[in-house]
Amino acid sequence: MSTSPSDKPLNPEPEPIAEAPKIQENEKENENKNPNPESTDPSPVDIKNGNQEGEEEEEGECGFCLFMKGGECRETFINWEKCVEEGEKNDEDIVNKCFDATSALKKCMEAHPDYYGVILQAEKDAEQEVHNQLDQEKEEQVAVDSKSEDQRQKQESQ
Repeated sequence: MSTSPSDKPLNPEPEPIAEAPKIQENEKENENKNPNPESTDPSPVDIKNGNQEGEEEEEGECGFCLFMKGGECRETFINWEKCVEEGEKNDEDIVNKCFDATSALKKCMEAHPDYYGVILQAEKDAEQEVHNQLDQEKEEQVAVDSKSEDQRQKQESQ
């Protein structure tokens, strides 16, 4: 019996790669290297928990947090972050509680636009989008109200 092309698997299983153990061998070597080589912060980073200089922070810290801590506003951001965490923990109004910390962080970021400019621009873009959506919703509501008024007047005249 001969085999036709349809008898052969289309995607054969790839063979295991023998190089995998090298990752484990290099872990200790890379342990203190900065995961963000473009960062200007020369301090070593503890990759296991994403901390710089062994500070106590959450494991697997978010990319945004790492970015914010990579610039000149590191301490200001950490203060803001602590305020927010404390407010969440105590079920407080974070906007009011952390107003001063948020203002200080924004001022610091504005003072260092070379690093934080991307975040500041994203914030402006998001704010503009919210304004655009609100304007669109107002226009739609005016159109709905006008249509309802026209229908009411038609019913009254009949």
